[in-house]
Amino acid sequence: MTAIDHKQVYRSAARTHVGAVRKRNEDAVLDRPEIGLWAVADGAGGHQRGDYASERIIAALSELGPPRAATLPIDDVKACLDRVNQELRDTAADIGPGAMICSTVVAVLIADSHSCCLWAGDSRCYLLRGGGLRQLSHDHSYVQELVDRGEIGHNAAADHPLANIVTNLLGAEEGLTLDERWDQLMPGDTLLLCSDGLCRALADSDIATILRDHPVEAAADRLIETAVSRNAKDNVSVVVIAYPS
Repeated sequence: MTAIDHKQVYRSAARTHVGAVRKRNEDAVLDRPEIGLWAVADGAGGHQRGDYASERIIAALSELGPPRAATLPIDDVKACLDRVNQELRDTAADIGPGAMICSTVVAVLIADSHSCCLWAGDSRCYLLRGGGLRQLSHDHSYVQELVDRGEIGHNAAADHPLANIVTNLLGAEEGLTLDERWDQLMPGDTLLLCSDGLCRALADSDIATILRDHPVEAAADRLIETAVSRNAKDNVSVVVIAYPS
């Protein structure tokens, strides 16, 4: 396969919505099946200009050219996000001491049947395979650290009073740290990228049912509609990517 084949193989859809409560959408999404690159960015609530941060991430990724071979341009994406990280820090420094302009990011790259997920923060990547939903990313959050240490159960995490504390963001630190996960896709697999607004509004079982029962475009619409109908308190963003059977 060459880079130009991506659009012929992978079907995808991206949606973002302000949610049921907030007045401004600080999420942004990327849908580039022609080069095998998708992303969700969620501007950090409570910090200055979260919408600017997420938009800069997506704009920078949008400017990347097609890979020079039928391989995953991991280094190009990492370098791009490093540049945005420094840009956000420089912009915050111009505002004044203590200013922060930050965002989460989760991105997935696919070439042939190989996928790589990169992330910072608590925006997530899921895999639906054989009707079962599995989270591929691992949240960078205070509550996830409590879960990892066994101090609270997984079911208590979503409603924890400190669930909004994210421990790794673009723009927060001088050096950007991205987690990385590689997977081999199988025919019929579906990948989902989403901001935490979706995960807080819908249970994993609800997400799995929607992905399983709807084609790509309809699944993306239905995920957003269902989250908003359940009074999503945060912005809600999804990118659905299907690997054909």
